[in-house]
Parts: sequence; structure tokens; C-alpha cells
Amino acid sequence: MSNNEKKWFSLNLNSKHKVENAGSCGCGKTSGGCGGSSSHTPQNMHQISDADFDAAVEAEIENTQKKDGFEQVFEVKMDRRSAFKKLAASLAIGAGAVSTSCSVIAGDESKEKSQIDWEEQFKGNYKLMSDEEKSATVDRLVRSYQLRTGKTLSMSSKNVEKDVLFGYAFNISKCQGYMDCVSACVEENNQDRNSQMEYIRIHEMKDGKGFNFNEADDNYYHEVPAEGHFYMGTQCFHCDNPPCVDVCPVKATWREDDGLVVIDYDWCVGCRYCMAACPYDGRRFNWSKPEVPEAEVNKNQHYLGNRMRKKGVMEKCTFCVQRSRAGKNPACVEACPTGARIFGNLLDPNSTIRWVLENKKVFRLKEDLGTEPKFWYFMD
Repeated sequence: MSNNEKKWFSLNLNSKHKVENAGSCGCGKTSGGCGGSSSHTPQNMHQISDADFDAAVEAEIENTQKKDGFEQVFEVKMDRRSAFKKLAASLAIGAGAVSTSCSVIAGDESKEKSQIDWEEQFKGNYKLMSDEEKSATVDRLVRSYQLRTGKTLSMSSKNVEKDVLFGYAFNISKCQGYMDCVSACVEENNQDRNSQMEYIRIHEMKDGKGFNFNEADDNYYHEVPAEGHFYMGTQCFHCDNPPCVDVCPVKATWREDDGLVVIDYDWCVGCRYCMAACPYDGRRFNWSKPEVPEAEVNKNQHYLGNRMRKKGVMEKCTFCVQRSRAGKNPACVEACPTGARIFGNLLDPNSTIRWVLENKKVFRLKEDLGTEPKFWYFMD
């Protein structure tokens, strides 16, 4: 069982507990502190072997995966206010669906839209969905978009491919600060135009000052490259040990097996714990519903990537999952006019990213934190 699975599921093993110290009386103290005997185990505590404990864990995981969307939605721990809001929203949608289905004047499309809204309200967490459930929710979203706009889009639920681990390298020597990458990212990932949200930041730094982000200019409006300066890009680094994942109270974000750290927007509650936990400033919060002119909407989408988001959720770079899992480079890599950005499969010994890591002096930001980002910097 992977570390992600160990952290992901809330276990209920009833009275069976793995006893780390056989000499303990079970009160939480290792010896003698409570005056009890350390030579026996309390009646309500049963020692089990490592094998039995792991088997119980696996059984609970399997049970969790079998729960439907309704059970998953209402078993998430939340305070009374959040629970009331969730219930009220669900009842409102349900009432609307019933009213529409019973109306003699409602058209077939209105009834279909109400049914889609109801099913979407109680769908499960994407991480726990079967492939069939993933396809079903994608089909509903595509159909909903068609009913609302009269237009079609393509949405993927493509899973991780075997023997793929994505990595990224940034050549500081080549970046000239043009920001073509930023514009391409905004367009590719359907980011809000009103708030000018940007997943990528290019930092203009003074020569001789080192990597001093406190003095960097992230909003320069002059001709580049500026004399006496160099440029460095940051975004989500897709860490192997992402602190943002650990702090999410509803498990709306996680690390996939191909290294991508993703978000299920429909499960995000907007608490912004992940934003605070990220040491690289890689996450963005949308304070309003993202607005993209219909003519500019990128209709090649992925459920975990650039599909249209609702108000009040976290967003971030996904290495353009809709492109990377289709065998393409992220939009920022393709848009870079100087070739400063390199992306590829770390498990492919013939990939360019592997050549860079094996032949250049590379480094990562804040390596002492142990986050293991899959984003390296180097210079020619």
C-alpha cells in the first residue's frame, strides 16, 4: 500500500488496534504510570499481527471505495454550518429537479438538466471513482455545457499511463522574460480573465543578488531582457511529498502516480489550507466564478485540469494534464520562444529531461524541506 493510500482513507477498525508495545497496559502509558498491570491486555483491546492489521486496512479501503456519491458527500467531516449549507443546497437542487420533472410545461432539455444537476450534486470524489463513474461524470458535464450554451466540448478522464513520471526543467540562462509562457497558460487552462489569474510567475532579478525573491519584480512593464537582470519562472512544482495534500481537510487534492498533483474542484471547499501550506506559492484561489469569453474557451479539457471551475475553489498548474497525458508538452513549453522550458518522462532514459538531469548542474528550490519537487533549474 502506498503512502498516499495510507493518508487518504479514514479507518474504522472498531476495537481492533495494532499494539506497538506489548508491555503497555493500554492506557497510553508505557509502564506503571496508571498503577495497572503491564502483564496483560485489557478486554476491549485485541492484539493483532502486522499481517492482520494490514488486511483490515485493505478491507476498509475497499469498503470506502464501494460507497456511492451520496454516502461520500455526507460522510465528510464538517461543522454544523457547513453541513446545513450542504443539505440546503442539496434540497434546493432536489426540489428543483422534482418541480421540473412534474411540470407539464417543462421541456425535455430542462428535465434533463435538472437530472444532471441532481446527479452531479451527489457524485463521489473523483479519486474514488471507478473508470465507469469517471466517464459518466465527464459525459454529464459535456452534456450540461451543451444544454447551457448550445456548443460542444471534448473532456477527458484519461488516467495515468504505466511507466510515466512527469518532470520539468527550467534553463535560467535562456529565459528572457518574454512571458509568452504565461499568456499560453492562461489561454490553455481557461483562467479567469477578470482577475487576471496566472498559474505561472516570471521573476525579474538583479544580477549578483542571487535568488532573492523578496526583491524580485513579478509585474514588470518594460522592454525585456533588461540589462543587469535575469529571469526565473515558478509555478506548481508537483512535489513527491506535497504539504498541500496533507493539510486538505476533505481530501480534494492528491498526487497521482504519474507525479501530477491534482484537484477535484467539485470537492474543494475553499478553505485555502493548501495555499498556506505550499512553500512555493504555487496555488491560486478564485474569489469569483472564472469568466472566459465563449469564443476563447479552450474546449479540449480534462476533468482534473482545465475544465471550467466554480467560484471559491483552488486552482493551479497541472502540467496541462489535458495535454501531457495525450503525449504533448504543456502549453508553456510550446510557447517559450527561447527553449528555456523542458518537460518529459523521468522514467524514459532517452528523454530530454533525463539528459538534462544527468548532464547539467541542476538544483531545486527549498530542497531542505523534503518536498521533493519535480521541477529543476539549471544554467548553461
